[in-house]
Amino acid sequence: MVAASDRNRPLYMISVAAELAGVHPQTLRAYEQKGLVTPQRTSGNTRMYSQADIDRLELINELTAEGINLAGVMRILDLQNQLDEASAELDSMHKRYHRLARRVAELDPNTPVNALVRMSDLPPVFHWLTNTAQTVRFFAKG
Repeated sequence: MVAASDRNRPLYMISVAAELAGVHPQTLRAYEQKGLVTPQRTSGNTRMYSQADIDRLELINELTAEGINLAGVMRILDLQNQLDEASAELDSMHKRYHRLARRVAELDPNTPVNALVRMSDLPPVFHWLTNTAQTVRFFAKG
């Protein structure tokens, strides 16, 4: 499996990238102008494409070959990016949930709640209800 950092390492000049992606170099320039791909630049301002860029270009080619215009491709890529971000956030939340579940399972039943949760993480209403300086009165209707 290739690490993400390796996939994003700039390796290919525009002519090689165009050949690998099966497009003309001018097409790559147009895609860059539209924001579909953003190659890195050398100190001499030469475009350098990564394997991730090549994969993205291949996806763009597949989508346009199916008849999707560039505006549609841009929208699809944007939605894919949002989906990837949401998936990463969900993975992070799952990890946090499992970490907390393990902590709860390890605790003695007599452990106070503040051993599980920082008081500052609780909603403000909890602080108000637990403040012993205030008296909470409940009035019955009637």
